[in-house]
Amino acid sequence: MDEKKTEGKDKDLKGGVMDLRKGAQGFSAEFMEFLNKYQVIGLAVAFVIGSAASTLVTALVKDIIMPFVGVLIPGGDWQSAVLQLGPIKFMPGDFAGALINFIIIALVIFMLVKYMLKGDVSKKI
Repeated sequence: MDEKKTEGKDKDLKGGVMDLRKGAQGFSAEFMEFLNKYQVIGLAVAFVIGSAASTLVTALVKDIIMPFVGVLIPGGDWQSAVLQLGPIKFMPGDFAGALINFIIIALVIFMLVKYMLKGDVSKKI
């Protein structure tokens, strides 16, 4: 009689382990489906490449283009211009520099994307 109880418990234990394995495989398959459906790997690669491209374009603007802009705009170090009203400091030079950086970076990225999509007739900008 004790042997039958032990055998029944062994079957229950094996069944429980099999259910856990099926659940783990189901989760794994579901996770892989999620990665494929939402193209998470491609998004991660695009993020890393975009970050590197952003650093490159920022260096281009800061080190090559902005010195030319600085020569064209009179007043020398215009990016450090400060307007102080009492205890409040407004930094219009810093803001103008950031705005010019943004416009130049956006223009460079627009031209790069436009060039890359030039051969792809399915994409229109």
